[in-house]
Amino acid sequence: MTVFEAQSTRSYSQEDVQKILQLAIARQARDQEKEFSYEQLLEIAAELEIAPETLKLAERDWQITQGEIQQRQAFNAYRIGRFKKRFGKFTIVNAVLLLVDLIGGAGLSWSLYILLFWGLGVGLDAWNTFQTKGEDYEMAFQKWYRQHQIKQTINKVVNKFLSAWQS
Repeated sequence: MTVFEAQSTRSYSQEDVQKILQLAIARQARDQEKEFSYEQLLEIAAELEIAPETLKLAERDWQITQGEIQQRQAFNAYRIGRFKKRFGKFTIVNAVLLLVDLIGGAGLSWSLYILLFWGLGVGLDAWNTFQTKGEDYEMAFQKWYRQHQIKQTINKVVNKFLSAWQS
């Protein structure tokens, strides 16, 4: 059996084909340091016998997925920023309390209890902030997303009102 015959008898699942082609396209783009135009995407799809309508639907699905990824990144940045503010307040207040306790008495006493209990709360907050999977995360994301959409809608209405009022 020749090498050509051995290569021509191989078969791949649809998932394997997708992965192989994805790796090949990524490698070619990396080697040539370029991006693909929409026309090139259409040519590739035509060579693979993918209908332009199917390609448009796939592109729309991809854009929706990318939008959700960006929303989740914004949500995670929001959560981390909120945690940093809370941790900063915890650090400053407890440093002052420890200093007052140290100066006011014979060593540290009552301030350690505050530090311990508040520290447990901060630890739980850190756990929740950096946990990006699970039902609690999804519920928090959905709540944030709804609030974000409401803010955007209100901003659009206010901007339209102001621009109409200024005209």
